[in-house]
Amino acid sequence: MSPHAWIFCALLCILTCERSKSAYKGPVLSRKRRLVEDAADGAQRKCSYTFLVPEQKITGPICASQGPSLPDKERVTQLDIADVRELLTKQRREMDTLRMIVDVDGNMVNEMKLLRKESRNMNSRVTQLYMQLLHEIIRKRDNSLELAQLEGRILNSTAEALRLSALYRELEVRFSSLAALVNSQSLLIAALEERCLQVYGNHRREPLPPPLVQVVPENIPVYVPRFSNEIQKSQSWPVPEDRSPRTAPAPTGGSPQGNVSLEGPFRDCLQAMQAGHSTSGTYLLKPDGTETPVQAWCEHDVDRGGWTLIQRRKDGSVNFFRNWDSYKKGFGDVDGEHWLGLETIYNLGKQEDYKLLVELEDWMGKKVYAAYSSFHLEPESQSYRLRLGTYQGNAGDSLSSHNGKQFTTLDHDNDAFSGNCAHFHKAGWWYSACGQANLNGVWYSGGVYRSRFQDGIFWADYGGGFYSMKSVRMMIRPID
Repeated sequence: MSPHAWIFCALLCILTCERSKSAYKGPVLSRKRRLVEDAADGAQRKCSYTFLVPEQKITGPICASQGPSLPDKERVTQLDIADVRELLTKQRREMDTLRMIVDVDGNMVNEMKLLRKESRNMNSRVTQLYMQLLHEIIRKRDNSLELAQLEGRILNSTAEALRLSALYRELEVRFSSLAALVNSQSLLIAALEERCLQVYGNHRREPLPPPLVQVVPENIPVYVPRFSNEIQKSQSWPVPEDRSPRTAPAPTGGSPQGNVSLEGPFRDCLQAMQAGHSTSGTYLLKPDGTETPVQAWCEHDVDRGGWTLIQRRKDGSVNFFRNWDSYKKGFGDVDGEHWLGLETIYNLGKQEDYKLLVELEDWMGKKVYAAYSSFHLEPESQSYRLRLGTYQGNAGDSLSSHNGKQFTTLDHDNDAFSGNCAHFHKAGWWYSACGQANLNGVWYSGGVYRSRFQDGIFWADYGGGFYSMKSVRMMIRPID
């Protein structure tokens, strides 16, 4: 209850008590007043009778004498007042007790309301969690079904790949047998031609035509490894012990096959030629801003000399399917097949303006070239992005489509293809998706027309078509 209600109840109780007191005191005061008035008159008066009409009918007169009054049963005494006060006090205590009980009950009611509200909120939260759990169970089941379907497709693809691999091995066996048959027939035809010339020909012996190109892929000496994942070094070449990322590989074997100059180092092959070294061979180069010299092949027999070889393919003795670190440092044999190294090529190109020359040779000995007016690479932070100038030559412009592309290897996919072009073409290159030129692909000795989407064999745009080349060289030289 509010404080105003309690005050109102207290005033009501006090008013009730005062009324009860006045009701008891009224008859007594009226008797005293009459006695006083009679004494004032001083006359001897007769008994007067006052008739009281109570609720019950009174028979006989009631005399009010002036003498000492007799005990009146209806007269209010101090004991009666004390009893009434005690009763009021008791009633007040009971009202306080009732008030406390009402307060406690009210608090309990409020607490019950709060508990009911919290119970409703808890029920809503439990329902929400149950729906979330049900949704998660359904999603897990769908994922399990998708995973099972994916596993099934993977198993089917694996089985298909194994089947294709078996067919491929079978085709390789048939191809080897056919190649052996073609080679034996070529020898037989050559022997028959020689016999015919001896029997039916004149005494003037005609020069024999060039022998037929063998189509056996393995046309390499036994002692030369087909692929090599190790950088080959020369034990006789003085290379510093400190191997930095700019250090290129050295020639293989006991002694260099080409000409080797121990002078220098030079900033590039043009400076070596200007210093009086005009013979093509291996030289020690140290581009500006580098600390460790590297070995490189200097070509002085092409277009006034001074060309620094950055790549060479000729016999398939070096595997070009390598990781990023190998392409960055360089690998192979400087006297044979090799890659100079992206970091070294970048350091050479930032010294001054360079131009690029790509020389291609087919299996009939015909050579073509593709020249570009400018060439340089961006740093490793840009994945050695290729920058080329304008094209000039007779080999076909297949490299311009790779201009502005980043270098991609088997472990660094920077091309625009959905997969990895380095895995598709088995070599690192400046792929787009996957582009029109790949001079680092698998070396093939067939010498036949190849589709540009087949087996990653290195090819070039030559004569309007894509052919397997016998050899290729990439070299750079400062612009005059």
